[in-house]
Amino acid sequence: MNKTGALIISHGSPQPEWVEAVNAAAGEVRIKEHMPVAVSFLGNVEGASIQHGIDALESEGVTDILAVMLFVSEGSTHIDEIEYALGMKDAPDRETDLEPFAIRARMHVGRPMGDDPDVARMVWDKVSPASVNPEREVILLVGHGSIHDGFRQRWEAGASALTKRVGATSGLLCDYALLNPDNVRAKAEEWIGKGRRVLIAPLFLSTGYFLQTVIPRKLEGLDYGYTGEALLPHPLLPVWIERQVEELLARVDAEA
Repeated sequence: MNKTGALIISHGSPQPEWVEAVNAAAGEVRIKEHMPVAVSFLGNVEGASIQHGIDALESEGVTDILAVMLFVSEGSTHIDEIEYALGMKDAPDRETDLEPFAIRARMHVGRPMGDDPDVARMVWDKVSPASVNPEREVILLVGHGSIHDGFRQRWEAGASALTKRVGATSGLLCDYALLNPDNVRAKAEEWIGKGRRVLIAPLFLSTGYFLQTVIPRKLEGLDYGYTGEALLPHPLLPVWIERQVEELLARVDAEA
């Protein structure tokens, strides 16, 4: 008899507040009755590794694991290495130290958050308190990006698509910039030069070094709107996780 379980995979952080935010979001997820759920992290969280999550689900008799990738972008190198370690590809696109996990169950892997409409709403909800004159403003989405060829293009494609979603959601002009390669200040100065007040919307799940230090440092001396808030916590994240599980479950049923 087949039994499904959900494995929520995130990056992890040495900041306990961030881990608590992910666990809190997972705790609000309402999915199929009696489906086991495990929250796991790529690193920095003792006793909650991806292997720990796999083992926990398999110990409950799970035969099909639905892996929810709680990452912002397809361009993350972590997506690539995790997919490899989960057995979804024969080799990673970029060299990794991550070893293949020990898995007995069948693995079904979802996609990261990308340009999902709920993600666009989350971005707007977080940046909107900084808006004072929408007709003269532009939202500048700021993502981590990548220096690696192939991954950078995935980041750009995803950020461009999400920019359109946020524009439709907010009714404001929207653009995006990436920390890698570094064009955040240039983009902000370009819009300021056009007479627009720039609202900075960080595409990060957690607060911390990038939001508190890196982004403000890049924009030092400029006049811009910024709440400094990450995407978490937000009530729509559990909703997004629920839909991911439902889509993966439908895939399992179709393959049965």
